[in-house]
Amino acid sequence: MAEKEKDVTEKVTPQKAEAKKAAPKKPAAKKTAVEKKPAAEKKAAAEKKPTAAKKAAPKKAAKDHYEARLKLRYNKEIAGALNKEFSFKSIMQIPRIEKIVVSAGVGDALTNKKFLDSAVNELEQITGQKVLRTKARQSIANFKVREGQEIGAKVTLRGNRMFEFLDRLLNVALPRVKDFRGVSPKAFDGRGNYSLGIDEQIIFPEIDYDKIERVRGLNVAIVTTAPNDEQARSLLRRFGMPFSKE
Repeated sequence: MAEKEKDVTEKVTPQKAEAKKAAPKKPAAKKTAVEKKPAAEKKAAAEKKPTAAKKAAPKKAAKDHYEARLKLRYNKEIAGALNKEFSFKSIMQIPRIEKIVVSAGVGDALTNKKFLDSAVNELEQITGQKVLRTKARQSIANFKVREGQEIGAKVTLRGNRMFEFLDRLLNVALPRVKDFRGVSPKAFDGRGNYSLGIDEQIIFPEIDYDKIERVRGLNVAIVTTAPNDEQARSLLRRFGMPFSKE
């Protein structure tokens, strides 16, 4: 009996050992097959994503890197010419235009608010930017003005819109002035800022003469970083400001 039991144990144990050895092999083969499929899919997805990003990249770059014509001219020509003329120690000293403020006083708004609304609409058409309504800072009895009453409008331009407005002002609007002989070269404030008065807003091509309430004037203030009038005058002259020979 002992010999039979030994034979049985000898026959059973090799089979179990072989079953244990063979059992882990099948799942291992399945795991490798399963792992290969996601890896191949991930590679295909990774190859597709860069192509979509490459197609979208030029469109974003074109929008973000848009620059007005006068801005490009300043960076390429005007800044270098000013540096040679005044021999600045640092490029940060080269004067540039910081902002342009376009404003209009509407005294007619005291009797009729429609005149102020029309002035605001005209400024928005000219500048392409939302306009701020200005209020009286103090009461003036002689002019029947009360403190806080809306009597004007203004808009501050910076960046590309500033250069676009300056381009249209110099090359389109001012040449349409009747008997135009240039602007005054003395209208500086001593700190490099220039003010220009416009008698009629209809010189801008955006304004339709048949749709306006009445002809009104505008004031254009050009604020520069120049420390004095000489540098500011040279800056504006290089942009094409038509100074008279007075």
